Amino acid sequence: MANRLADAVRAFHMAQATAAASAQRAAQDREKVTEARDKLADAIVEAARDGMRQIDIVRVTGYTRERVRVRQILRAHGITPD
Repeated sequence: MANRLADAVRAFHMAQATAAASAQRAAQDREKVTEARDKLADAIVEAARDGMRQIDIVRVTGYTRERVRVRQILRAHGITPD
């Protein structure tokens, strides 16, 4: 009986450690996504300032046809839609 209890305690502690490590990895992954999103926004702004049409930016980025996200990014950086 004591062995079963000790095994269950070990399993529980191992699961806790795994969950903590997973949470840390998830936080790191969220940070990477945020960094990548910021780089994409910078690239969109640069492309627009270099003369690329919004419709072409939409095609390259894969954002929706309505171009809402591209427009939001450009407006946030002081670029009016074409």
